[in-house]
Amino acid sequence: MRSLVIVGVLVIVAVVVLTQSLYVVDETKQVIVLQFGEFQETVTKPGLHVKVPFVQSIKSLEARVLMSDAPPTGYLTMDKKNLIIDHITRWSIEEPDVFYKTVRNESGALQRLQDVVVSELRTEVASHDFEDMISSQREPIMEIVAERANEKVSEFGMGVIDVRIKRADLSKEVEASVFDRMKAERERISKQNRAEGEEQAFKTRAEADREAVVILAESFKTSQELRGQGDAQATAIYAAAYAQAPEFYSLLRTLEAYSNFLNQDTTMVLSTESDLLKYLSGSEPQE
Repeated sequence: MRSLVIVGVLVIVAVVVLTQSLYVVDETKQVIVLQFGEFQETVTKPGLHVKVPFVQSIKSLEARVLMSDAPPTGYLTMDKKNLIIDHITRWSIEEPDVFYKTVRNESGALQRLQDVVVSELRTEVASHDFEDMISSQREPIMEIVAERANEKVSEFGMGVIDVRIKRADLSKEVEASVFDRMKAERERISKQNRAEGEEQAFKTRAEADREAVVILAESFKTSQELRGQGDAQATAIYAAAYAQAPEFYSLLRTLEAYSNFLNQDTTMVLSTESDLLKYLSGSEPQE
């Protein structure tokens, strides 16, 4: 009976020793082996491993890329805009031994990480205008933040992969101020465009009026020249006709005069010696 008890005790001890000696490393984890609380080694190979029971202990750490989601924080830009930025940081545990010695666990690591990233982000935001932080210029800015943060957290056995802005908004007060300025700028541009349009229209109308005056003047000049030429030709014709038939020319001019006053309701008193009456009275005018 006593031997059975001894065997049973030995079996239990063997099981306990065995369980304290063996451990499994998951493929998503990395394990640090501690001896009396002091770091001994890092195990990254997945599978079953052995340690000294009761003397050595293990601590499992993430081998995957981790993500830190920081709360929205206010930052002041170079042009004095209060920008509320919500960012995330992707990071990893690069040196498990240094990590354990400096920050111990992920909770301590997150606090250090956020302090460093926020500090670097604040420095970069203060060096750029608001437009840079909401434009394509933001990407190289965040690359600088990630690079500098990575240098600083390396002393804690961590590495920063990248820092990304999820959202960047102006504070309510600044947002209202910016909106008012944008509205005023749009109105200014609109007025400027209207003024330029009106100026162009005025220039176009003035040019059209000038061209119209020139055309009318040239037309009047041409008409006067043609009229002068016509009058000259008519005078020449009349002169030639008078030279060839003076009596007929006198008759023609007299008939033209008749057409000007006989068809009107006008009373005229003329001398019997007037040339106008010689063809009506049938007598020659006296010399």
